[in-house]
Amino acid sequence: MTLVRCTDAARTFGHGDQAVVAVHGCTCTVEPGARIAITGSSGSGKSTLLHLMAGLEVPTDGAVEWPEFGDSAVERSRDIAVVFQGPSLLPALTVAENVALAAVLTGTDEAAADERAAAAMETVGVAALADQLADTLSGGQAQRVAIARAIALRPQLVLADEPTGQLDAATGTHVLDVLLAAAAETGAALVVTTHDPTVIGRFGEHWQMNDGRLVVPAEEGVLR
Repeated sequence: MTLVRCTDAARTFGHGDQAVVAVHGCTCTVEPGARIAITGSSGSGKSTLLHLMAGLEVPTDGAVEWPEFGDSAVERSRDIAVVFQGPSLLPALTVAENVALAAVLTGTDEAAADERAAAAMETVGVAALADQLADTLSGGQAQRVAIARAIALRPQLVLADEPTGQLDAATGTHVLDVLLAAAAETGAALVVTTHDPTVIGRFGEHWQMNDGRLVVPAEEGVLR
């Protein structure tokens, strides 16, 4: 069973002389239960690859498929959750409302979404912040809430873009602990982009982006 399959997937931004190839033809798969860290320097294409896997970007060449989820954005949104690098919470909503919102938007009724949100907040340790407005949170608290929002969807795949990139070392370690524990509890596959060696060491597979090209050690699977 394959969750995401990229086949010669590429993404170019702009046209003509202004065109920039962010991801060259990339072939890879993500299987259930995967723990994959994608590394690379800034501008190497790792975030764009993650966005292709999420369906947030459309490949300009090649294909991205989701055999288990269907091809529509609505179908994918129920099974793929994204944790972004920067602030992604709605500042005027409470923590509980932010966490429940994604589930509501993907078709879960409000009562069930509230139950999922409560369970997710408990899992990541932010239940005590439920009634606090999002714009009053620290960076570490906000990232944990974003993780709670992701797992409240009960997804099969979590894609996290530099989840510790804007945090100090201690807070980043805690957020990573929370993310790994949450994925383990829900059974979700987890793919993160990162430049942090500490994060890389916690993941079973290590992929690397170099100038938009994906490189994976042979022992970690079939990737070109």
